[in-house]
Amino acid sequence: MILSALDQTPIAVGMAPAQALANSIDLARHCEALGYHRFWLAEHHASPALAGSAPEILIAAIAAATTRMRIGSGGVMLPHYSPLKVAEQFSLLAGLYPGRIDLGLGRAPGSDQRTAVALQRDRRQQAPYDFPQQLAELLGYLENSLPADHPFAAYAATLPGLPEAPEPWVLGSSPDSAGFAADLGLPYCFADFINARGAPMAAAYRASFMPRHPGGRPHIMVAVWTVAADSDAEAERLAAPARMMMAHLLSGRSIAVPDPDTAIAWLAANPAMAQGRGGRRVVAGSPETVRRGLLGVAAEYGADEVMLVNILHDHDSRRRSYELAMAAMTDRAQAA
Repeated sequence: MILSALDQTPIAVGMAPAQALANSIDLARHCEALGYHRFWLAEHHASPALAGSAPEILIAAIAAATTRMRIGSGGVMLPHYSPLKVAEQFSLLAGLYPGRIDLGLGRAPGSDQRTAVALQRDRRQQAPYDFPQQLAELLGYLENSLPADHPFAAYAATLPGLPEAPEPWVLGSSPDSAGFAADLGLPYCFADFINARGAPMAAAYRASFMPRHPGGRPHIMVAVWTVAADSDAEAERLAAPARMMMAHLLSGRSIAVPDPDTAIAWLAANPAMAQGRGGRRVVAGSPETVRRGLLGVAAEYGADEVMLVNILHDHDSRRRSYELAMAAMTDRAQAA
């Protein structure tokens, strides 16, 4: 099984955001040494919990600190940006790091609506919903395929990283995103950690896939919330901070990553808020438990690749989680 990693650059209580950025670079180096195929960076804004507000900048730093892994966005929230600006940024990255840059594209705000407005250049009215048009224009720049009469067609030849180009992906957790990926013949990453009911959407993507280029085939990667530890009990303990964070987020408040003991106490004192995970799947446990869980998710989606994501309070525990998960999925002996 091909394993990849998605990093949301978590900020623990008491941690400076700059340390979270340094942790992302360290985790990327660790994941490359372990054999992970891709390392993607998420985009979130105005958050006390997550420092990754500019994945394109963090991608450059991490690509420079690694040598083999593909590095990419998981993803760029395209509605905030000009397609030409994104095409220039990722063309430049592809020119600097040939054959290693992925451009994962999403349409969620990566923030609350107030922050989304703050990110807009024109705040007189809400930005229009034109993601399909933005996506088509962006691909036109990257592939130099805009119609000759398009007002911006000439800009495709000016991209700074030519002849290199990033690999575009569609990210999502809904039928719409699956449809965009299929219609455009792009690889698709489904966010199971947001919506664990995505298998029918993955099947629809495969069934309706229209090859973008000769020989093109559907490619599905599923992103799964995964916490591996030495025992099931320890993994559940490490997962408690994210459960507390999610409960707060669902009530409209974002918090920094609490320590496990604080989270466990809070969850016990607030059972109504802590009940359930909002349809979110968590694969948490010992290496054997994680192995069974990930194999089950991959089979459910018919996935070609599995991307692991988690938010833990302790950086060493995150390193260990990715280490144990890779060892479990490759039948290697657990690292000391």
